[in-house]
Amino acid sequence: MSGTDGKDARRRLPDAAAMLAWLIEAGADEAIGATPVDRYAASAAPIPAAILAPAPAAERRPPPARPRPMPQPFAAAGDALLSGREVASSARDLAESCADLAALRAALTDFNGCALRKTATNLVFADGDPAAPVMLIGEAPGRDEDLRGLPFVGRSGQLLDRMLASIDLDRSTVYITNLLPWRPPGNRKPTTAEMTICLPFLERHIALQNPKVLVFLGSTAAGALLGVTDGIMRLRGRWLNYDLDGRTVPALPMFHPAFLLRQPARKREAWADLLMLHDRLAGLHA
Repeated sequence: MSGTDGKDARRRLPDAAAMLAWLIEAGADEAIGATPVDRYAASAAPIPAAILAPAPAAERRPPPARPRPMPQPFAAAGDALLSGREVASSARDLAESCADLAALRAALTDFNGCALRKTATNLVFADGDPAAPVMLIGEAPGRDEDLRGLPFVGRSGQLLDRMLASIDLDRSTVYITNLLPWRPPGNRKPTTAEMTICLPFLERHIALQNPKVLVFLGSTAAGALLGVTDGIMRLRGRWLNYDLDGRTVPALPMFHPAFLLRQPARKREAWADLLMLHDRLAGLHA
């Protein structure tokens, strides 16, 4: 090979590498023939008359009818299909039958009424001290939480740990859970149906843990438990009331740590909310 030919070959290498990368990204990552096939030549060849000829009438069959989808089915125990209202009612009956946190966790482990259970790796029940005076409630597990089976252990969980440490709290002095105990695929926002099904378990979770103070991390948890539609910007910065078995529990909506990772400028407001929480907890021991 001459010097000129060698330079031309080296000049073509990046183009070949780029083409190979393009083919792999397009899904052509496996050779299925020993020799290449000229598809342009094949497509130009005449189609045999036998293929173009219509089939005899006796051999013609109507296409199979497509099954009509059931409206909003939910998989429940015994592989039965129940409506969302029936599943929510079943979930409430099951949750109310749980006498303690261990029974509630066992009930969720065996519950088949939420489709998220089939796509999640682990049930994410709770973390922290079940006797702690403050209970923090987020939206749903993420990827790291799903893998480890614990709430708030990813990046947002690390930020939450630092936030708690700033007011002399940690996971041994608080109790942490989520509205949903299973991760939605792709960390998407929970659907109304999913929240409706899981809410009875969370309400029973709160009743059994019996906190003196509630903290809602984000508007999803706050809206589901307080029955409000306001965003977190309107809800945060003030104490609200949560009714628990005939008594009122003070509840403080705050920014979700994942939101603060995206909007660090809001940490000033988050710090003000943390000071409110610190003062309320200090008043419990006064």
